[in-house]
Amino acid sequence: VCFSGTVIGVVIYTGKETRSVMNTSNPKNKVGLLDLELNQLTKALFLALVALSVVMVTLQGFVGPWYRNLFRFLLLFSYIIPISLRVNLDMGKAAYGWMIMKDDNIPGTVVRTSTIPEELGRLVYLLTDKTGTLTQNEMIFKRLHLGTVSYGTDTMDEIQSHIINSYSQVHSQNSGNGTSSTPSRKPQSSAPKVRKSVSSRIHEAVKAIALCHNVTPVYESRAGVSGETEYAEVDQDFSDENRTYQASSPDEVALVQWTESVGLTLVSRDLTSMQLKTPGGHILTYYILQIFPFTSESKRMGIIVRDESSGEITFYMKGADVAMSTIVQYNDWLEEECGNMAREGLRTLVVAKKSLTEEQYQDFESRYNQAKLSIHDRNLKVAAVVESLEREMELLCLTGVEDQLQADVRPTLEMLRNAGIKIWMLTGDKLETATCIAKSSHLVSRTQDIHIFRPVTTRGEAHLELNAFRRKHDCALVISGDSLEVCLKYYEHEFVELACQCPAVVCCRCSPTQKAHIVKLLQQHTGKRTCAIGDGGNDVSMIQAADCGIGIEGKEGKQASLAADFSITQFKHIGRLLMVHGRNSYKRSAALGQFVMHRGLIISTMQAVFSSVFYFASVPLYQGFLMVGYATIYTMFPVFSLVLDQDVKPEMALLYPELYKDLTKGRSLSFKTFLIWVLISIYQGGILMYGALLLFESEFVHVVAISFTALILTELLMVALTIRTWHWLMVVAEFLSLGCYVASLAFLNEYFGDWRYLFSPFVSADVAFITTVTFLWKVSAITVVSCLPLYILKYLKRKFSPPSYSKLTS
Repeated sequence: VCFSGTVIGVVIYTGKETRSVMNTSNPKNKVGLLDLELNQLTKALFLALVALSVVMVTLQGFVGPWYRNLFRFLLLFSYIIPISLRVNLDMGKAAYGWMIMKDDNIPGTVVRTSTIPEELGRLVYLLTDKTGTLTQNEMIFKRLHLGTVSYGTDTMDEIQSHIINSYSQVHSQNSGNGTSSTPSRKPQSSAPKVRKSVSSRIHEAVKAIALCHNVTPVYESRAGVSGETEYAEVDQDFSDENRTYQASSPDEVALVQWTESVGLTLVSRDLTSMQLKTPGGHILTYYILQIFPFTSESKRMGIIVRDESSGEITFYMKGADVAMSTIVQYNDWLEEECGNMAREGLRTLVVAKKSLTEEQYQDFESRYNQAKLSIHDRNLKVAAVVESLEREMELLCLTGVEDQLQADVRPTLEMLRNAGIKIWMLTGDKLETATCIAKSSHLVSRTQDIHIFRPVTTRGEAHLELNAFRRKHDCALVISGDSLEVCLKYYEHEFVELACQCPAVVCCRCSPTQKAHIVKLLQQHTGKRTCAIGDGGNDVSMIQAADCGIGIEGKEGKQASLAADFSITQFKHIGRLLMVHGRNSYKRSAALGQFVMHRGLIISTMQAVFSSVFYFASVPLYQGFLMVGYATIYTMFPVFSLVLDQDVKPEMALLYPELYKDLTKGRSLSFKTFLIWVLISIYQGGILMYGALLLFESEFVHVVAISFTALILTELLMVALTIRTWHWLMVVAEFLSLGCYVASLAFLNEYFGDWRYLFSPFVSADVAFITTVTFLWKVSAITVVSCLPLYILKYLKRKFSPPSYSKLTS
C-alpha cells in the first residue's frame, strides 16, 4: 500500500509463490479405463459401419450414383454407433455416486466426481499416507528418556511426584527468603548440585517441554456470563475445564497436555510471554525473547525465554534426532534409544537447552537483527547466526509420542491384500517409525522378510544394493526418499520392476513431489490403475496424480478431501467403497455398455438383412419415430435398470474379497465379450428379420409391425437374461416398457404400416390383424427362436463353467 510515494509495506511470497502451492501440481482431467475401452470398441464399430456400407454398395454393383447410395447406407446403419451410450453411462455414473453417498455403512462419504466411479473396481496399486490416514493423528505421550532412566505410561506418577516435590521446595525456599513477591535475579548457588539429581533433571526436562513449543491455550466463553471481561483478563480461572490447546501440530499439543498431566500447566500465552501454573497453583511467567519456528529443512524449533523471577535467559530447542544429534553435547545413548523408540512405533523428539548470560544474548540479538535486515542471502545469514547458538547444547531428554492406528486398519489392509491390491505406504516419517507402523498395521506380515534398502548416494552403491535386493524373493521393501531418488536417477526401470514384485513397499522420508512421482512411475511402467489416499495438504499432489484419488477428512483440514475424487471419514470405509461399490459400478457399467451396443447392432443387422433381400436397396426398414422410440420409450428403462443389478450381496463381496481380483483382468468388458455380443446381435437380428419374412409371407404388408414387435420382446427378454439379481424397479421397468409398446400399437398404427407406405402412403395397417391369434403365436415363435438358445447356452455355461460369484450364490 502506498501513500504519497512512501512504501508502507510489501507483501511477497503470495499466490503461486507460497510453499503449499509450489508443492502441488496442476490437476488433470481423469478418464476411467472403462471409458477408454468403450472408446476402442466404438472405433471398431465405426470401422464395421463403413465396411458394411462399402460391402452393400459393392454387392449392389456400383449402379448409378453409388457414392450417394454409400452415404444412404451409412445413415441406415448408423445405429451401429451407440450414440446413447454416453448418456446412459453418465446417468449410470450419477446413480453410482448417489448410491455411495446414501450408503449408511460408510457415512459422510462424498463423491466429488461423476466420471470415474468404475475405477474403484479396477485398482491394482493403493498408495497411502501414514499419519492421519493409517493412524488417527491423535498423539499420546508414551515415553520420557533421560539417558539413565526411562519413564513409560505406568511410571508417569513418579514424574508427577518429582515435579510436585521440586516446585514445593522452590516455593518454600522463596517463602523462607522472603522473595515470593520480589524474586531474586540470580540463580541459586546450589543449582549445579541439584541439577545432578534425577529429580532436578526431570524438573528441567518437563519445564523445557512446557516452554519450547508454539501452543496457545484457548478458553471458551461460558454461557450466561456477560460483562466480565475485566475479571477474565485480570484474574483468570486457570483451572477452567473449557481450556483447549491450539497448535499447528498435534505432537506439540500432546506434549503440552502431558506436562499438564504431571503438574506443569500452560495457562496463557501471547506474543511476548507465557505463563505456567505449578502443582501448588503458583504462576510462573516467562518472557519470549526470540522464537525459531519448525521448518522441514531444519527439522527443529527453538525458543529463547527469560524467567521473570530469576532473570535467567535460556535457549530451548527440540527437534528430530538427525538434526539434534550434532547440536547436543556428546552422549552415548541418544542414537540407540531413538532406534528403540522408533521400533515401538513412537515419534521421537530430542529436547535440549543452553543457558545464556545477558551479554551473550545481547550480542546474539544484535547479530540476529542485523542478519534479518540483510538484502542479499538473508535466509543464509539468519540461519548462520542461529546456528552460532546451536552448539554444545545440554541434552535434557528424549520424548516418545504414539500415533494410534485408526479403527479396523488391520482387517481393512488384509481385505485389500486378499483382493489382489498391492499397498505402498509413502510417509515423511523416519525409517524405523514407518517400518514399525507397517508391521503393527499388518501392512507387512510379522513373519515376512523385510529388505531395508541401505542409504545410497552414488550409482555404484545403488547398483550393489539393487543386486542384493534382486536376490531376495517375496519380501517387503523399505526405502528412504534419498535412496529412492538415486535409484530412479540411474536404474528407474530395474528398480520399479523389482519393487512391483514386492507384496508391500514402504517409502519413508518422502516429499510431496516424490509421492506424486512414484504414482506416475507406477502408471507408466505397469499400465495398471492406481489409487492414492491421504488426509493432508502434502498428499494433494499424489491424490491428483493417481487414477483415483481418495481423501480423508482428518485433523489436517479438508485440503486433501476437497482435491480428491472421493472423500471418506475413516480409512476402514475404503474396503466397502472398493469391494462393494467399485465392483458393482464396474460390472454394471460393463453390462450396460455392451447392452447398449447390442441394441444398436441388432437393429442394424435387421436393416442389412432387409436391404439384402430386396436387392440391396437403400430403403429404411422403420420410420424415424419407431427408431427414436426403440432407443427411448420401448427399451430405455429396462436397459438402464441394469445399474441396479448385482451378482452377489454386499456382505458376500466383503467376506470374499478375492472376487475383486477377477475385475483387474478386465474380463467383464473386453474384445472377447464384445465379439460374443456382436455374434448374438447378428444371430438375433437375422432370426427376427428372416423369421418375419418367412412366416408372414401371406401378410407381407405387416412385416414392420411383426418384426418390430418381436424385436421389442427380444430386447426385454435379453435384459431379463442379463440380470443376475432382480430388483422391484427392474420388474416395473420391464412391464412399463411393454405397456407403452402395446399402447403404441393401437394409437400409432400408421407407423407400423411403413412397408405399405412405400406403395401407398394413404393406406394404414389393419389394427384388427394385430389382435389375432395368428399374429401372437407367430411373433412368439420368432421371439422364442431368437432367445431360447441363448438361455440354454447360459444354463450350460453356468452348469459346467460357472463364474466365481455363482459358486457363492448357489
